[in-house]
Amino acid sequence: MSPTLLVLIPLLPLIGFLVNGLGFPSLPKGAVGFIGCLAVIGSFVLSLLTFNAFLASGSQPIIVPLFDWITVGSLNIPFSFQVDQLSLLMLMIITGVGSLIHIYSIGYMHHDPGFGKFFAYLNLFLFFMLLLVLGSNYVIMFIGWEGVGLCSYLLIGFWNKNTNYNNAARKAFIMNRVGDLGFLLGIFTIITTFGSVEYLEVFSKASAFQVGDPIMITITAFLFIGAMGKSAQIPLYTWLPDAMAGPTPVSALIHAATMVTAGIYMVIRSNVLYSLAPSTLEIVGIIGGATALFAASIGVLQNDIKKVLAYSTVSQLGYMFMGLGAMAYSASMFHVITHAFFKALLFLGAGSVIHAMSDEQDIRSMGGLRKKLPITFLTFFIATWAISGLPPFSGFFSKDEILAHVFEHNKLLWVIGVLGSLMTSFYMFRLLFLTFFGTFRGTHEQEHHLHESPATMTIPLIVLAVLSAVGGFIGVPEALHGSHHLAEFMSPLYDAARQANPAAFLPTTLSHSEEYILMAISVAVAAVAAIIAYVIYVQKAAVPAPDSEEKSAIQNLVYNKYYVDELYDTVFVKSTKTLSNAFYSFGEFFVDLFVNGAARLIGFLAGLLRKTQTGSTGDYVFAMVLGIVVILFWKLLL
Repeated sequence: MSPTLLVLIPLLPLIGFLVNGLGFPSLPKGAVGFIGCLAVIGSFVLSLLTFNAFLASGSQPIIVPLFDWITVGSLNIPFSFQVDQLSLLMLMIITGVGSLIHIYSIGYMHHDPGFGKFFAYLNLFLFFMLLLVLGSNYVIMFIGWEGVGLCSYLLIGFWNKNTNYNNAARKAFIMNRVGDLGFLLGIFTIITTFGSVEYLEVFSKASAFQVGDPIMITITAFLFIGAMGKSAQIPLYTWLPDAMAGPTPVSALIHAATMVTAGIYMVIRSNVLYSLAPSTLEIVGIIGGATALFAASIGVLQNDIKKVLAYSTVSQLGYMFMGLGAMAYSASMFHVITHAFFKALLFLGAGSVIHAMSDEQDIRSMGGLRKKLPITFLTFFIATWAISGLPPFSGFFSKDEILAHVFEHNKLLWVIGVLGSLMTSFYMFRLLFLTFFGTFRGTHEQEHHLHESPATMTIPLIVLAVLSAVGGFIGVPEALHGSHHLAEFMSPLYDAARQANPAAFLPTTLSHSEEYILMAISVAVAAVAAIIAYVIYVQKAAVPAPDSEEKSAIQNLVYNKYYVDELYDTVFVKSTKTLSNAFYSFGEFFVDLFVNGAARLIGFLAGLLRKTQTGSTGDYVFAMVLGIVVILFWKLLL
């Protein structure tokens, strides 16, 4: 495997950032789009070559050292990359889906004056994301982790003349820093415990610890706090729905395929540590289940097309953490892959609708768009079918596998997962029907300008639709007479964890008949929810009430997202402001008292001394003689 080719994978987007960033705004838009897309497509091609080279070399991780970086005492942290099954899968997702989103952005952002700056930020984001997944140790992962946090701030607040958008960007940045503190504490604890941050060395030494060792629980708990912030889990989830303030391609890139899955990646990467900490995994599963259900319930009554998809993302991330809690690492990664396809497609489809609707995002003002936007409708329908877990599209296979593992692990969490699946199917088909069916409910001006998006936007939609339809076939269960290629490919990742905790990797106890029943329940629930949505919003042509209309107490509670933002504002923001004002008042009184008091004292003394400067020669001679007398008298006494 060529180190040069591997280094070029993250380096090409960095070069694209530098060229577009330094060239903005002098470069023409055509050149900006070409450079930005070429950088990412080049990384994708190199990722394919690296994938093939790895398959040819075997299944063992390959470390590619670049240079010596940090040496403090006995701690040595090299700057090196690690190529294995997990990093390769993430490379393919990041660069593959990222390439499609870059191409889409050419059409979507064409008229924006910040076109060059936007592509520079996108390229920089991908550079940090690639660094995150390629690094061979936790410190390089942390650099990428913080880098994508910075870029998310820049991209969410891209239209920075809008104060609300700036507030959303700050909220995302600050809430992620809360989680990052936990991640940092985890890294420090790893250094203290193992004397290294290199994955292979840490995992090798961790194998000697007992299952349930307190230090393993501590490390994994700290790391999970970081994952909660980046992957938007309760209680650190509220930043992600607000992050919809950014341009729609940003939502597709950051909140579907890359940044929000970083927490999932970290847990899977640390599978040895988590396999030795079953208590932490229980917490991971519970928080994942609670997040999946909680966010899905909020999505049921949202009317902003992007907000519905945002809460859907939070819910789907909850499913992934449920799978991790049941130690179904490959199943969670499977859902990461399929989710990248259908959620990116949903966001880009929503962007196509918003583009056609002259920036309108309220689904109550849409309707009947399937005739005007046939490609957008068909691709959006495929993505809706996939995310609802209906066969034979990708979401069915990945979600069904997670639910099967969860059922085997914890029946209550499985019930929560099924309820979340029901809500997911309902709110997604509700979104589909209100947007594309019925009669148009917007203004005459909007209706006059309705049109299908240009090819730069529709081609990525078609490619993602194909992937959303067939992507699930990389993990067909044995019960359906298939082969789980993904699980077989990822199996070597868990060799050290199997050695450390063999009991956790026992074969499934579910029979084929039980799997069929679980599949049937999951599909039936999703199908019933879709039918209910069809009856309400197509047959009865119901339209959600305007915000001004009175709602029931429960509707108000759900529509206002359970007032969690208001609760956080009261408990954290207002209390912090009150405390800050108190300290300010304290400082203003006491500090100013001492500072101003010292100044006044010096001024008073200076005023007295000033009077000794009379300007008379006789006075000065007298003072000199008096001084000499005092000195002589003092000497005589001594």
